[in-house]
Amino acid sequence: MNTTFLSRAMLALAIVAGAAGCTPREETMGPAQKAGAAIDNAGDEVARKLQEKLDKAEEAGEKVAEAARSTGDKIEDATSDASRGLEEATKKAGKKVEQVGEKIQDAAEPD
Repeated sequence: MNTTFLSRAMLALAIVAGAAGCTPREETMGPAQKAGAAIDNAGDEVARKLQEKLDKAEEAGEKVAEAARSTGDKIEDATSDASRGLEEATKKAGKKVEQVGEKIQDAAEPD
């Protein structure tokens, strides 16, 4: 047999075998690509759920802060009202003490 013919036949077989290995498969993604896509999808889902929880926590924090501000305002108003009431009561008590003092002085004066 001629070595040239044999070499050509081997070369042709190598080309056909190589071409067969390069033909596209019916699947567009291999197992590693599928696994990577599944990991990406899972990561996206976890990130989405985490963001939802963070948004809810931030909203709850804002509500708590607003309630605290409102409560602080109410306490301040109540304290001011109580302070004004205490001042009024002190003035009234002072007037009463003055009146009693005047009556005592009047009663103590000789006729």
